[in-house]
Amino acid sequence: MVGFLRRCGARAVVVALGVVLSGCSTVGYYWQAAHGEMSLLSAREPVSRLVAAPATPAELKARLRLAEQARRFASSELHLPDNASYTTYADLQRPYAVWNVYATPEFSVQPRENCFPIAGCVAYRGYFSHAAALADAARWRAQGDDTAVFGVPTFSTLGWFSDPILSTMMRWDDATLVGEIFHELAHQEYYVAGDTQFNESYANFVEREGLRQWRAARSLPASGRRARERADQFTRLVLGTRGALAKLYATDLSKATMRARKAALLADLHERYLALRNGPWHGYTGYDGFFDEPLNNARLVPFGLYDQWVPGFCRLFKGDGGDWPRFYASVKALGAQAKPARDARLRELTAAARGGDCESLA
Repeated sequence: MVGFLRRCGARAVVVALGVVLSGCSTVGYYWQAAHGEMSLLSAREPVSRLVAAPATPAELKARLRLAEQARRFASSELHLPDNASYTTYADLQRPYAVWNVYATPEFSVQPRENCFPIAGCVAYRGYFSHAAALADAARWRAQGDDTAVFGVPTFSTLGWFSDPILSTMMRWDDATLVGEIFHELAHQEYYVAGDTQFNESYANFVEREGLRQWRAARSLPASGRRARERADQFTRLVLGTRGALAKLYATDLSKATMRARKAALLADLHERYLALRNGPWHGYTGYDGFFDEPLNNARLVPFGLYDQWVPGFCRLFKGDGGDWPRFYASVKALGAQAKPARDARLRELTAAARGGDCESLA
């Protein structure tokens, strides 16, 4: 479940930064955002210094050397921004970088959106404090909403600050750490305010193709396909339930009846997951943690936001001859279009990717 948790809050600090710059939200929220960001930035240390220091643990040195190599590869081979991001390290001394709060009405799968100048409208609010996130969730629940709080190991400021490698990223495997650097630098290269599906699908493609090229350059075996297959199966399972709930909420049934059927659909989701885990997955338990908290609308919100257009961006990349600068120019031209035209073009590209090499990236 690491990939899901990583992706469901990648933009959290951008949201907080937008509030700080605009001053358009509550004092408490933008104060915690500013304080949290400044505390994180003040903890940064140059990776080169830590690698050279005798006191740095050997395991940490090895991970930081890997990050240094990935950072150089990102700029030299993938033509991603060559700046100070991911050249420093910050030990946060906590399990997550931020915690994201999602809220929905009791009978809706549509999230309460929050809109900010830099990130645009997003489906959550990000907090540097777990206690603050829980308090915000409690406030929404008191109003009758469904809520969910997800801890997220990383974030991006889209280049407004020099983002560090975080201690919360060190528990990842090598491919995930390298891929995350590619992913977040892709957001620095280009970002469309308010279009999560575009932004995350584009960055996910850069991550996946970047990792393919990284492995090829180092004669490393391909990996991660089985994990992606499981992630896709789990996402389809959740989206099926979310679709069924949306249909339920569109009816004119009484609240009591709707509440009972909602509970039955969510219970069925758990049962179908167990059948998948204990059957085709041969006992793989990586998604068990998702069911540690009671299921509700809000816990289903992040699914389907991050991969929809990945094959389409792959098709765009191949149409540009696999040339990264040309691809980024095409991405920016696409992003400059109005959203209806942008989505229509991505649908065309995604349809054209079916049955080809790009389909495996979905």
